[in-house]
Amino acid sequence: MVAALAACGGDTGGEPADDGQITLGFSQVGAESGWRTANTKSIQDAAKEAGIKLQFSDAQQKQENQIQALRSFVTQKVDVIAFSPVVETGWDTVLREIKDAGIPVILTDRAVDSADTSLYKSFIGSDFVLEGKKAGEWLVAEYEGTTEQVNIVELQGTTGSAPANDRKAGFAEVIGADPKFKIVASQTGEFTRAKGKEVMDAFLKSNSDIDVLYAHNDDMGLGAIEAIEGAGLKPGVDIKIITVDAVKDGMQALADGKINFIVECSPLLGPQLMELVKKVDAGEEVEARVLTEETTFTQEQAKAVLPERQY
Repeated sequence: MVAALAACGGDTGGEPADDGQITLGFSQVGAESGWRTANTKSIQDAAKEAGIKLQFSDAQQKQENQIQALRSFVTQKVDVIAFSPVVETGWDTVLREIKDAGIPVILTDRAVDSADTSLYKSFIGSDFVLEGKKAGEWLVAEYEGTTEQVNIVELQGTTGSAPANDRKAGFAEVIGADPKFKIVASQTGEFTRAKGKEVMDAFLKSNSDIDVLYAHNDDMGLGAIEAIEGAGLKPGVDIKIITVDAVKDGMQALADGKINFIVECSPLLGPQLMELVKKVDAGEEVEARVLTEETTFTQEQAKAVLPERQY
């Protein structure tokens, strides 16, 4: 379905017929994780439900692909552009081009680092710093009363991306208040399961004493679990694991005791995005920052909600 939509969006040249239907150009980061797949489906389903024509492009985690897609949307004269930025920086030039073309922009899931906030109408997504703080707060509570050093390894998301930067910063802020918490290794796992396994393998070989793994998403954590089990260790017991997202595979691992704590980051942004699209297309004022509602899960909580989990 993604491929079909991408193909439809890829060869629509020139100016579309003005049939009164809103056309949304959407550039997705890629399909690097279960979270991203669920996010894409939510947007596709919500666009169809709202009667909005969706021109979809997959950037395959490359900023140059995303910039090319945004310029293509301008050429196609779409009504609204939305995108989830691969990284935070390097967007001002293309965003100014879009603004000059008179097309409103909505950021989804990830922010851009730009001093000119007039380049986009709204940003809908999670508070990644808060997610990192929640992960750190669980860890601090888990080791309350312990005086021995707690050795932590960190699997970061895509280098330069907003969730990687912010989840790292929020976590570091909380654990930094207690010197017993020490991050002994930190490296990007690119938000993918395969890379998470690869980097965790390296962590295990170079660090003989790891107490905790903090992974910036479930998929990297799931890959790391494979590496931990391959090393003859028990995930969730020998090495405590904290992840972010709460996709179904991650929640299953949490319920099974292989992950200890998950901070939710909901991918189901589609319905809220389509409401924003309609409003900005109509010229209405919208909130500059729209937060998604999210929670956290322990092992017992995961068991309770897993049967009804949507993604």
